[in-house]
Amino acid sequence: MWLRLIPKFGGIHHGYFLPGEGASDVALGLFSFDSLAAYERYRCAAADDDEALAATRFRDERAGVLGWNRSFFRPVLPAEDNSGPISPVDK
Repeated sequence: MWLRLIPKFGGIHHGYFLPGEGASDVALGLFSFDSLAAYERYRCAAADDDEALAATRFRDERAGVLGWNRSFFRPVLPAEDNSGPISPVDK
């Protein structure tokens, strides 16, 4: 459900990632927004959206998710002159 919902709120859903080997009780769902402010707008809008509320109920009641947490990452991209990695905030 969230593969369709995240774009509805202005984000990019990069997919779900399941373990290929090792521990089998962890999976990742990765999505991004242009800024923390855009992410916060999504959270507020999703809290009042019928489809998002249904997706949350499905996760909690039927999807077998035992727990979840949020982490925030930023990409480390190659420098334009290829001299090494830089962060987008260093540009």
